Amino acid sequence: MSLKSVSEIKEEFMSLTPEEIPDRIRLYADDGRKGVRTLLAAQEKKLIRLREEKERVEQMCAYEKKYSDHAMICGIDEVGRGPLAGPVVAGAVILPKDCRILYINDSKKLSAAKREELYEIICAEAVSVGIGMANHTRIDEINILQATYEAMREAVSHLSVAPDLLLNDAVRIPGVSVPQVPIIKGDAKSISIAAASIVAKVVRDRMMTEFAGIYPGYGFESNKGYGSKEHMEALRRLGPCPIHRRSFIGNILSGES
Repeated sequence: MSLKSVSEIKEEFMSLTPEEIPDRIRLYADDGRKGVRTLLAAQEKKLIRLREEKERVEQMCAYEKKYSDHAMICGIDEVGRGPLAGPVVAGAVILPKDCRILYINDSKKLSAAKREELYEIICAEAVSVGIGMANHTRIDEINILQATYEAMREAVSHLSVAPDLLLNDAVRIPGVSVPQVPIIKGDAKSISIAAASIVAKVVRDRMMTEFAGIYPGYGFESNKGYGSKEHMEALRRLGPCPIHRRSFIGNILSGES
């Protein structure tokens, strides 16, 4: 039986890598103390959750594996088609073929803190990351769909490495010569598209937080330009600010719901 206290054993496990945990569990397998048994059970559950997460991420690489004959597969996604204010932002991400980023997912399914954490990992591990955007004025000029396509093309153009295949979230981008594969709900099915989704979301959220300081009163730091109740009430009370999309807010300003 180990002479170490339960708290000492707990600290020991906290310093281990996942690969080292199984051997340490076996080391304390004969320790009959309730605290140690509880600790070992928790570690086993941790390993199970980790294995399940690795399997989930591996499933998100199905399209990347299907088109593995392409050297540079780029995921494309956009954020900000629906808000009343601010730009639409597109992300383009090329990941290494063997890249497996745990906990990556559709950006909408992640907390802001997790998106920020994953953003740093994606930018560090990616072969290349490109960002494109169309501001509120451009959206009003050419409509949100065309502005979204424009932002996507710009994101691709800002890659430092030329892609030879685009995996897109649902859409086919006009005016692009690179072969494309539109995938419905692609940000939950492709690791490349999920990475692009996270990058675009973090970039746009940071911009809207900065705009909140420039144009106070609309709650951009929390609603990010989307039409929350508080945002629409502020819009009626204060009128539009320079980054509001005039083509989106006519009904609100006229009193229609």
